[in-house]
Amino acid sequence: MARRGEPPEGPSESPAGGGEDEYRSLVFDESFVRAARLQEFSAQERMGDHAPAVRSLPSRRLRNGPRAAIALVLLIALAFGMAVYMGLRHPYEAPVGRRAEPLRSTVVPLAPQGAVPGGTAAALLAKSPAAHFETGAAGINLPAIRRTDNFSDNQVATALTTAKDYLVASSLDPDVLTGAAVRPVEKLLDPDQTTQFEQSMSRPQDDGRHAATGWLVRFDAAKVALAAPDVRVHGTLSYAEEGSDTLEVVSDHTFTYTLRPAAAGPQQAGDASLFTVRRELHFRFDREDLRLHRLELRTSYVQAGPQACPADSTGALRPLLAGQHAVPRGPAGTDPYATGGPTAALCGTLAVSSPPAPGLSPALQGSAAHPASQSP
Repeated sequence: MARRGEPPEGPSESPAGGGEDEYRSLVFDESFVRAARLQEFSAQERMGDHAPAVRSLPSRRLRNGPRAAIALVLLIALAFGMAVYMGLRHPYEAPVGRRAEPLRSTVVPLAPQGAVPGGTAAALLAKSPAAHFETGAAGINLPAIRRTDNFSDNQVATALTTAKDYLVASSLDPDVLTGAAVRPVEKLLDPDQTTQFEQSMSRPQDDGRHAATGWLVRFDAAKVALAAPDVRVHGTLSYAEEGSDTLEVVSDHTFTYTLRPAAAGPQQAGDASLFTVRRELHFRFDREDLRLHRLELRTSYVQAGPQACPADSTGALRPLLAGQHAVPRGPAGTDPYATGGPTAALCGTLAVSSPPAPGLSPALQGSAAHPASQSP
């Protein structure tokens, strides 16, 4: 007879426990039951119309939400603290910005050997080495642009165009030439050179650093005026790396102006004369200069004539006009025993070669136009 709780056919003879063991893998443990999201409604709750038999329990993810948020905030705070700590303990110092150096300039007056030729602007230009020069900014041509080891072709192009902009502003702008404006030049300079530039404009000195004519071409508007607005220009631009973070651009250009006396009223047709300025400028660009379209003017070497050697040309160039002669004496004396800032008392002799034949190349024309000998 089967015992109470056993099936009528007797206990199972299966050594593994029979059918009960077949469902052993389906027994839910306590953690699974707690995680269940269904719960049966009470009898009172099921009395409502259309009430479902079960309801969903709140998700464990929602119950754990505040703790997860706190953990996330702590993790972010820890990461931020580590970033600050590593920044303070970084073995490398932040790079110090390079400051622009002061400009070093030399302005050499070129004295004529006789009377300054006069005539109409067109006739004078036709007989001069500048006859086949380009007019204005068209004479400032950029070289072939190629990338360097550390600068892209776009950066090289930026340096060259900024240097050209400076040449146009400082050598061709009518307001700058007559002394009515300096801002077109100043805005292109590195801010580290602004103070030196402003001192050169307001208090020019012959000390190799504060000559206004080292920065720009300027005439005394009370004595001379432009006889023709067009300026003839010829020269070259070149560039090279000066270290991994610096580009150098060198400009060498000859500018030929036609001038007349600044007298009021009608002018005589043949009272124009030519005035030639050769400027060799060395520019430097760092990456910040390239980004902000500005430059550092390092050195400026200027030859200009016809002028009288004793004339002070630091504040403005002082051309000799048609029919005038240079004073027959040398430059102002320099005392090597004197204390204080040195002076740059230099003078040269203006010896213009004959105008080139029309068939000559622009390169040969440019070499013929260069002012001649210089003497201290």
